[in-house]
Parts: sequence; structure tokens; C-alpha cells
Amino acid sequence: MTREKRGMVFAIKEGTKKTGAAKEKGKEISMGVREFQISDRNVVIHELDDLYDSTTGRVLTGSWVWNSAFVLAEWMATQCKLFDFDIRDKTVIELGAGVGLPGLMAALLGARRVVLTDVEPLLPGLLRNVDANGLVDRVQVRELVWGLDESVSRANELGEFDLILMSDLFYDSEDMAPLAHVLKIISGKNSKIWAASEIRPWTVECLKEFMNEGFKVEESQVQLDEPREEDDDHAILDLFSIFHLQPPDEERNS
Repeated sequence: MTREKRGMVFAIKEGTKKTGAAKEKGKEISMGVREFQISDRNVVIHELDDLYDSTTGRVLTGSWVWNSAFVLAEWMATQCKLFDFDIRDKTVIELGAGVGLPGLMAALLGARRVVLTDVEPLLPGLLRNVDANGLVDRVQVRELVWGLDESVSRANELGEFDLILMSDLFYDSEDMAPLAHVLKIISGKNSKIWAASEIRPWTVECLKEFMNEGFKVEESQVQLDEPREEDDDHAILDLFSIFHLQPPDEERNS
């Protein structure tokens, strides 16, 4: 895995209620609605606190904006041209979109077509955010869950994309092989795959699974200009990276 330090400094402040959530970065304009100013663009996001997984009974973590999503959205707006990539007029898909901040940002940056995907309970919230930002003409919302039998057929129906976005999806290493399979289906010869993640103990294990599937992985680290205070005696520095994933050429869609 190649590490490339680009000297990027983003101001990310930790929320007090949801660990990892970008609660202080966006301006709250009404109850549950936040406006994020990224570069010279504003993105309105409706967040939800009352969506639960019907199987586990746990709150669906895709119901609010996580710091990794903000990092990816700001990185696209300020850094992607360093990699000789222009989002304008491109097709973009976001996997595990949650509330859709990176995908919506791609649309505001000029992407021709954007598809936001996630589990079914999160789709109404995604549709609401698409409408709130006036992007119904070029942003679609679709269900896509890797690892299910129908995920392959749904991925094939979507076709290939110029840019594939992911944020905070590196949790369970057992989920990475099915995710890698979906990425191979929806990526073409010249596709870019960008994944933002907070660096956690299990991140490396997830990336190893991608490499076992034949992916090349490069890393661009993101520095944060303020530490998060855990208590009076300790400070935690949240570290994030943008990972550039490249599937094996022989297994791409085209």
C-alpha cells in the first residue's frame, strides 16, 4: 500500500453526541437540517435520528453526516485536480451514501449523472436531500446492498461509472470481498475509486481484503488542524485518509 502525504489540512470538529459525526462543521438551519459550506458551494442535508435496523434494533448510522463524508466532499472540491481528474460532465456513484453529502457535492461540482445508493430505509432521506439541493434532474437514488444475491444484477443494471465514491465503509473485513465484487462490476477501464475513512485499528484488515481481491491501494493522508478532546489529560487526533482503489484490469467491466 503506497502512502502519499499531500499536506492537506481540513478543520473537522468532533460532535458531542455522535462519535465521528460532523455535527459542528455544518450550520444547523433548522431542527435536523444542516448546511455545509464546502469551497464556494452550499449543501443542505436533512439528518435523521429515528431510523433503526429492523434486524438488530440499532440506529442506522447512515442517518447523519460522518466526518469521513465531509473529508471526501471537501477533498473533491479542493484536491482532485491534483490527480488530473475533472468531475465536470462525469458519471458518479456513491456506495453506502447515507445522507449523500459526497455524491451531492459531486453533482454541484458539475457531474452529469450521480447515483446515490444505500439500504432501503435510507432512500427516502436521500431523495429528500436531492430535492433540497435542487438536483432532481441529475441525481438518482437506488437501493444497492453488496453481499445480497440481487446485488450483482442491480450493479450490472447500473452499469459503469467514471467515479465511485465511498466514505466510512471500512468496518467489517468480511464485507469487503462482496464490496470488491460490486466495484469490479461498476468500474470501467478509466474509472476512479475514492474511499475516505477515519483510520481505525480494523482499517488495515479491510484494505488487505481488497488487495487479496487483486486491488491496488494508494493512500493520501489528511491532516486535521484541531485535536479532539477526550478529557482533561488526553487529546485524540482523528486521522483520515483518501484511498485510491484500482481493481485488476482483467476483472473490470470493460
